[in-house]
Amino acid sequence: MVDLRIPTDDGETLQAEMSVPDRPRAAVVITHPHPQMGGDMYTPVPAAFFRALAESDVAALRFNFRGTGTSTGVHDKGGKERLDVAAAVGHMRFIAPGVPLLLAGWSFGADVSLTQGDGIAGWFLAAPPLSVVSPTEMTAAGVDAPKVLAIGSADQFNPPAKAEATTADWTNTTVLPIDGADHFFGPHLPDLAEHFLEFVTTF
Repeated sequence: MVDLRIPTDDGETLQAEMSVPDRPRAAVVITHPHPQMGGDMYTPVPAAFFRALAESDVAALRFNFRGTGTSTGVHDKGGKERLDVAAAVGHMRFIAPGVPLLLAGWSFGADVSLTQGDGIAGWFLAAPPLSVVSPTEMTAAGVDAPKVLAIGSADQFNPPAKAEATTADWTNTTVLPIDGADHFFGPHLPDLAEHFLEFVTTF
């Protein structure tokens, strides 16, 4: 694992960690939940995703959004955080060129990840609220690449049926219910990580 700093287009620097095998078959950028509610790259879901790829042939990068951990800047409610995801994606493209690049995230980070579209090969998103930014600003909605929205059947904010209604006209989008889980997954986290790994290793 490598610690690094990633510059953004508006002059901030992001705290990040990266794991890259010798010959990666794919690469994943992982985003975290709401910074003002205790979210960072070490919270359970992004940590589980990063850990799941540690022994695989898939490169992984997790980072802290601006104003979180030692990342510079201030929280912008999902606005300028789009620049953070773009910077992380750009760095991963440089490190692992020519392989499918995926986005994964939880809650706030999942929503912000959906604002990216250009060159993304797929999304695996845990419990996206689909409200941090307007769905009309989620570029991924119209992209042909696969999008899996893994949502607990007991999610308190955006249960599967509501997510299916919101994404009914999206391209190549699947809502994957995690039976018995809520927004935080808790004891269902291993099931979520298993679905994540299955999705990523299809590329």
